[in-house]
Amino acid sequence: MSNLLKLDVIDADGAVREAAEAAGIDRSDFLKKSVLAGGGLLAGSAIFTQYLSSAEAAISTTRLSKGNDVKILNFALTLEFLEAAFYRQAVANAVFGTDTVLEKFTVTVLQHETTHVKFLKKALGSKAIKSPKFDFGDTVTDKAKFAATAQLLEDTGVTAYLGQVANISQAGVLASAGTIATVEARHAAWIRFINGAVPAPAAFDKRKTEKSILSAVTATGFIQ
Repeated sequence: MSNLLKLDVIDADGAVREAAEAAGIDRSDFLKKSVLAGGGLLAGSAIFTQYLSSAEAAISTTRLSKGNDVKILNFALTLEFLEAAFYRQAVANAVFGTDTVLEKFTVTVLQHETTHVKFLKKALGSKAIKSPKFDFGDTVTDKAKFAATAQLLEDTGVTAYLGQVANISQAGVLASAGTIATVEARHAAWIRFINGAVPAPAAFDKRKTEKSILSAVTATGFIQ
């Protein structure tokens, strides 16, 4: 499987390449060197599936229940763990350099993602999964790659929440997920604007399934 094919799988709408080019990264260099194109879709998927198999398993789209809601919240928690760790390391490395606009985004979103993690862990109680270990490579040390990766993660977060709306059975859980989803959408628009991409590229967002989200996340190779 080529690097281009892997990137096409996780970047079907071209958002990552759009952000990379706006940041001044050569397309061929990005495909060869960025960890977004590395790791391998199949290998990464196996790692992520193994990690979530006991706690998250497969979310049902037909049999809605409180148990299914727990799976959805743990699915969301895993993504929030990833985002919080990503921004935490980026801030620790001062990846934004002297760019105060990107610094404001990074610090603010770190605070939001950390709050999301705490909220979901509290909601799940003893049923909450533990955070995996992450390796973000140079996406948390290279400013241009960081900005492109942040756009990918935020766009992914929006479609992940949207994809589970119809699978939630409890009104309270739906309302809570909705309040996080709208903030994720604000993050996505914000980083798109910073990257010179269109903040709201379409009148409607596309829902993405659990499987497609897991494939996108694991293809990055970030989860160890």
